[in-house]
Amino acid sequence: MNLNEVAVLAKPCLSFVFSLVGCCQRSSRLLVARRPWSSSPVSSPPLHKRLLLFLTERFYDVEMLLRWKSGMKWRGLQKKNAHYGYTENIHGANIASAFYILSLKGGFRFVGQSEWFRANRRGKFSWEFLKYKDTPLEEVDMSHTIINYIGLSNLETQQSLRTLSVRGCSEVDDWFLARLHVFQDSLKELNISHCPRITTGGLAALRNLKGLQRLDMSALQGISNPGLVVILLEEMLPQCEIIASGYDYSVEPEGVYKQSGQG
Repeated sequence: MNLNEVAVLAKPCLSFVFSLVGCCQRSSRLLVARRPWSSSPVSSPPLHKRLLLFLTERFYDVEMLLRWKSGMKWRGLQKKNAHYGYTENIHGANIASAFYILSLKGGFRFVGQSEWFRANRRGKFSWEFLKYKDTPLEEVDMSHTIINYIGLSNLETQQSLRTLSVRGCSEVDDWFLARLHVFQDSLKELNISHCPRITTGGLAALRNLKGLQRLDMSALQGISNPGLVVILLEEMLPQCEIIASGYDYSVEPEGVYKQSGQG
């Protein structure tokens, strides 16, 4: 690692340290300003008022710290979903896709192979996948990972991808669904269940997946009128089996088809 890379990595940390020093200096000035110089026996305000005063004086410091934490989380998310271009140049597109999946603690299976490669809870995995440099991926399981629409660029070269699961992925949203059109000629099964950021509008992008045979859209918090959404999806994808459990169909408008595992 050269000096430039070290400087880039250290910049956010130094910014936080300087900001924290500034917070401490402001807090110390506030304490000095409030120090009682008079020795007269004046009763202190009630505890709840002192607490409110304390929070008020430190509101902007806390807000700054929360904003810094949110920014660091966003940068970390973008870094983990960055395109693995260097790995692709050295080892090829298949290995780059495989390495990205394992780095996010996902799993995959190569075409013509029965063995699945997965990372364990600590993120450790076997490097045996390196011997399949010329073999594309057929099944990918990214369930409960932090994959987002940017990270999807690491899978776009996998034109033999038949199965993709992003179940329970907190960063999968409508933009992610819009980019799935690159798999329109190969994708057969898609699991987007329990993804809180997917909305009804995003599901419309699935119309491009004409070869899709099975779609699991269960328990999507951003979906309103799920019965109606299922009907529209069935019209767009007539050959596709749609699984839509985890909804309260009792509140559907009168006359809307209700699907909860029964025809």
